[in-house]
Amino acid sequence: MKRNKHVILAMLVILGVVTFLDRINISVAGSAIMHDLNLSPSEWGWVQSAFILSYGLMQIPMGAFGDRYGHRKVLALIVLWWSLFTAFTGMAGGLASLLVIRFMFGIGEAGSSPCSTGVISRWFEKGEVGKAQGYVWAASRMGGAMTPFVVIPVMTWVGWREAFYLLGALGIVWAMVWYWYYRAPEASAAVASVAPQEKTALPWKTILHNSQFWIICGMYFFYAFGSWFFFSWFPTFMELGRGFEKSELTYAVAVPFIMSMIGNISGGYLTDRLSNKYGLKVGRKALGSTSLAISAVCMFLAAFIPGKMAVFVFLSLCFGIFDLMLPSAWALCIDLGKQHAGAISGAMNTAGNIGGFCCGILFGQLVQSSGNYNLPLYMIAVMLIVSAVLFAFINPTKPIIK
Repeated sequence: MKRNKHVILAMLVILGVVTFLDRINISVAGSAIMHDLNLSPSEWGWVQSAFILSYGLMQIPMGAFGDRYGHRKVLALIVLWWSLFTAFTGMAGGLASLLVIRFMFGIGEAGSSPCSTGVISRWFEKGEVGKAQGYVWAASRMGGAMTPFVVIPVMTWVGWREAFYLLGALGIVWAMVWYWYYRAPEASAAVASVAPQEKTALPWKTILHNSQFWIICGMYFFYAFGSWFFFSWFPTFMELGRGFEKSELTYAVAVPFIMSMIGNISGGYLTDRLSNKYGLKVGRKALGSTSLAISAVCMFLAAFIPGKMAVFVFLSLCFGIFDLMLPSAWALCIDLGKQHAGAISGAMNTAGNIGGFCCGILFGQLVQSSGNYNLPLYMIAVMLIVSAVLFAFINPTKPIIK
């Protein structure tokens, strides 16, 4: 079992890389697509948010499908789905087709995080889930860091459309390997975090009447309002807002994602270590709340201090520090959701993606109305402060579902 779970974790890590390669490529290619398809900043905000909308709406259904029908079939199907629509993005001819394609793409990607959480909950002990989540989320950031090194050269050689065809093919290969290899753990190999159980209906009445559920959703809404800036507007902001050349975007985009990758791995180890030594209240919520508060200061400084190097440094620090909390947040879904961890994490991520949707739209509207790319960063700093406050009110020792 130990050997199997490490192979499974490695496959989830690869999936994390593929997920964000497919997700961030449109942001790296943003200025070229806006130019070729004649899109305004406001229209580009809607393109970014079309994905976030469907991605958010389908989190709960996809998490629940994975829990109920098995992660082998569901993960293979959704990765195949979004990989096809990644390739279709390269065929877009205008705003309308791009909106439809990105909306459909988001339906598939919605299942990646909750289903990965469901797999981790079934294969890893309680004291290991934070580290496992940390590696998976760090891999997603690695995918973000790799994207400019993949997309920009392909764009330079043959065009932005071909970059989407290439990345779509990678996901199709992963889906086939996963379906061939993965099997759910046997009942005799059950782990302490979530043992295999009979398939039961989700107790939504209990969930919706629990204040912890709403605090978690609120916390993640305001966190994701900030994080989605990096997934959507960040490359365009660095290029059009702070004057980075295309050749400079490789490091300007990659380094913050590498900082985030380090933050996720460190956060995974810290949350498990602190939880084992001092309890879940310190290991989960104290770490999460502190990380978010410090990152808000970095975001404010990035907006306030002019210049290319200052914004590069402070946004890199911001991304790395606030992602220290990410393994804690997703481990909370296992702590509080038990055998329904996939559905709870899906609900949390739904709230987060509503925040991301709002960020994508409001960022574009503020830029178009004011002509100032720095103004939205102040708004994001406030959102991160609110998330930090809400995280402090979560009690990880009281499960939502007992």
